[in-house]
This record gives sequence, structure tokens and C-alpha cells, in this order.
Amino acid sequence: MSGLDISKLKLDVTILYETNGAAKTDYQVIENKDKSIAQLVRTLRKMYNSEQILFCFEDTGVYSLPLACCLSDNTLSYWQVPAIEIKRSKGICRGKSDKTDSKDIALYAYSHMHKFRPSSLSPKSIQKLRILFAEREKILRSLSSFERTKENQDYVPKEVFQCVTAINRSVLSQLHKALKLTETKMMEVIESEQQLKQKSELLLSIPGIGMQTAIYLMIATKAFESFDNWRQLACYAGVAPFPYQSGTSIHGRTKVHPLADKKLKSLLNMCAIVAVRYDKELKAYYQRKLTEGKPKMLTINNVRCKLLGRVFAVIIS
Repeated sequence: MSGLDISKLKLDVTILYETNGAAKTDYQVIENKDKSIAQLVRTLRKMYNSEQILFCFEDTGVYSLPLACCLSDNTLSYWQVPAIEIKRSKGICRGKSDKTDSKDIALYAYSHMHKFRPSSLSPKSIQKLRILFAEREKILRSLSSFERTKENQDYVPKEVFQCVTAINRSVLSQLHKALKLTETKMMEVIESEQQLKQKSELLLSIPGIGMQTAIYLMIATKAFESFDNWRQLACYAGVAPFPYQSGTSIHGRTKVHPLADKKLKSLLNMCAIVAVRYDKELKAYYQRKLTEGKPKMLTINNVRCKLLGRVFAVIIS
């Protein structure tokens, strides 16, 4: 059992094993580079069988990608766990260091083997869509920022504003070109794979679901390979309601949890608003619930869940 604490430059590795019925640990630090990771894998393979080796580490985005790629290439089992899950499993703790974090990760893997589900890399096409989608988000934020320059036009002297007009116009032009190019490349990735193309067409057939939502749904679900049903995805997206009550004194209202994929939740919210305008069935449902006195946001959230149900219905069928 190996627990790895991953940072930009290095990996802190704690190897947990049993000798004569007693648990022991070995600790080492390696560089977060392909060569060092490959050497670690070769060393462990000489000491143990592949079936005895399990790597557990937190999902740290691009910093954990070299390790995940190396383990996938060597067909070794690994387990990427959300950092907050490991943190909350530790109980009361004082102080923090990379060494103790790697040991905590190894102990988490050992004590939670009943929850183990092998992790896997997203297909290359999904990885491309992910980085292109992130680039598009950055371009949109930049566009919003530079477009606000026009707000100064009515308040500052004309001579003063003219000194920035040409610069602002040039930057906006380049950003619009970059946005168009990014979206074109995203469509090229989808068109290059028949499976992605078919799934995107099915998603777009649902009233309220647009192209960017369809793309993000495929990114978040690894082309619908990471979730077994729409209820799991609803929980991940933060639209699944949970009760809040205990004993006879605590009777809180049922509500969604703040732990969520905020981007997916935001996209689903816009989809729900569009759906209740243009889908007859959802529009009738929305108006009926409001007539019954249900809160508006509660009903919108119900529509978000219904949309996810439809998503899985068209994909699985």
C-alpha cells in the first residue's frame, strides 16, 4: 500500500506493508518527473507482485497527471481520492507536513479498502475537451473584463478615453478570434470520434441542453463512464436534496449540499430556466408546482434533476 502526497516539484511516498504480523512503513521523496516515477515503479515491482501494489493519492489536477499516466502505462492499480475525503477521515490532528500527509493517505487506503474503486485516466479526447473548455472559460472572463472598459466612455473626457480605445478594440478582436478558434477545435475533437459525436447529438436533443453543457457533461462524466445513474451525477453536481434532522429537536429543511461541481450546477441552472420556457411538459410541471405554493428555486432544482434523468435516459437507451 503506497500513499503519495503530490506537489508541483516532488512526491512524498509512504509505503505501508506487513512483516511478521506488524505494520511497518518506508518513506522517501522523489521528483515529480516521469523518470523518477518510473524508477519508483520499477523498484516496487521488484519487491512485490503487481497485485500487491496499490497507489493512493489525492486528485491534484495536472500535478498528479504524470503519476497517473505512468501507472496506467504499467497497468498498476491506483486510487485517486478527493482531498477533503481524506482530510475528514483523519479525525482530530495537530500540525501538518508532507511526510505525515503521505502516511495519512496510505492509512486511509488501508482502512477504506471496502470503498476502493480503481481510478482511470480520461480518454485523450476528453482530456483535450477539458483543457479547451478551461481555455474558453478564461477567454470569456477576459472578454468580460475588457468589455467593461466601455463603461468609462460616458464619464471621462473624450481625449482621455481615446488613448485606450485602439488598444481595447485590438485586444477584444484577438479575444473573439481566440474564442472562435477554441470552440472550433472543441467541435473538431467531437467530430473526430463517432461515440462523442453520437452522445453530443443525443444530449442536444433534450430541450434546454446546449452545446457547452453537453460538452461539460461529457467532461465531468468521462463520456458517461464515471457514474452509474443520474442520481450519482445529481449528487456530484450539487442538485440532490438531503435531509437535515436529528432526534426530536433538530428538524432542518431538506436542501442541497454546498459540496458540488459549481460549474456543472451553474450550467444546469441555465438549462432548467430555458427548459421551463420551451418544453411543454416541464413548463406545465413548473407552473403546477408554483401554483401549489412550492418555492421557485425548489422547483427549478427539481427541473435540474429531471434534466439529468433525461440525460441518462437518452445516453443509456
